[in-house]
Amino acid sequence: MSVLKFSSAPVGRVKPVHGVGQPPMLGLDCSMFSYLKDAGVPFSRLHDVGGWFGGNMFADIPNLFRDFDADPEDPESYDFTFTDILIKNLVENGIEPFFRLGVTIENFSAIKAYRIFPPKDPEKWARICEGVIAHYNEGWADGFRCGIRYWEIWNEPDNEPDIAENHMWRGTKEQFYELYDVASKHLKKRFPDIMIGGYASCGFYDLKKSFISEANSSPRFEYFIEFFDGFLDYIVSHGSPLDFFSWHSYDSPENNAVYARYARKRLDEAGFEKTESICNEWNRSSRLRGQPKHAALTAASIISFDLSPVDSAMFYDARVDRSRFGSLFDPLSYKPLVSYYVFIAFNELYQLKNRLDVAGVPEGVWADAATDGKRTLVLIANPTDETKQIALDKKILSCRAIDGARKLEEAPFDGSIAPDTVLLIEF
Repeated sequence: MSVLKFSSAPVGRVKPVHGVGQPPMLGLDCSMFSYLKDAGVPFSRLHDVGGWFGGNMFADIPNLFRDFDADPEDPESYDFTFTDILIKNLVENGIEPFFRLGVTIENFSAIKAYRIFPPKDPEKWARICEGVIAHYNEGWADGFRCGIRYWEIWNEPDNEPDIAENHMWRGTKEQFYELYDVASKHLKKRFPDIMIGGYASCGFYDLKKSFISEANSSPRFEYFIEFFDGFLDYIVSHGSPLDFFSWHSYDSPENNAVYARYARKRLDEAGFEKTESICNEWNRSSRLRGQPKHAALTAASIISFDLSPVDSAMFYDARVDRSRFGSLFDPLSYKPLVSYYVFIAFNELYQLKNRLDVAGVPEGVWADAATDGKRTLVLIANPTDETKQIALDKKILSCRAIDGARKLEEAPFDGSIAPDTVLLIEF
């Protein structure tokens, strides 16, 4: 039997790694945002909002500024109507928007691409983005003063090495580097207090060939790394600002930890020691949505991010539709699926703020603990197929479980954690 032991003093802060991607909108009905509020979700990343082409309404630059030849200094050139509704409801529910400046993925771009080409004038595109930020942060054009901090330039421009097959960027990598350089410098000069970054990298799966003997690489995975290396070289040589670097992973909690360390190492080596590392798309085994296994993997992933060198993370995603990636809510009943309760549980740790180190965790099990000096909680996830015997060197005050029968409900603790189970224990 493994005995969990806890550090006597905090070892850091619990991080906001329980953010989500697009929020659970029902058309223009934002009432389900209250679920995110109840779970203390810190961020909602505004990418792919509203479906194909941003539903022709939300967040995408071509929806906010419909005629590229219009004047970006004229408020009449912009259409903020529907995105205003989205932002207003997020802010009212205490959820910070993480605003992606760019376009929605075009999954059928092999037939015809519409919006994923490099802007024909990068400097004008930057001025258009300036108008968007001014609207939401400075009240320009009958806007808001939301204080949105994070503004992300594009999404997955490294999606495919073959330009004709790329669903996100129909240009060369050098064209993206130039766009990032021009836009980041312009926006950082105009708004020195915001966080400018990007580029929502597809990830670092190619690293697996170095630590998993049977792992196969591919030209696509290799391109992700090539693109990242070239991006760092370019922005270093051009002095481009990079307040945060965002990346994606749909891999295991164990591999995500490897990728997090790699991203941090490469940023530090390039001189970006203060640049935040953010995994703002992740969802392990999304085809299992609604099942206890998915909840256990979700909890293990959140714990992995909290223990790894990332600054925040965002689950993809909280939409309410038939997509398997919308893994928190049932698209028919609109009720939470089992994985939603993992966010409730982790938020209890997040509210305690002070993270404790946990030793003695069995192989395959993940554990994270926090205290505020009065209450102490440990979150334990077992995504394996075996029951694990565990004990705590503390007096247990309560135990709640997320499993096939319970959704963060009281449960007896018998010195074990069953397969596909998450426990939240207070001591």
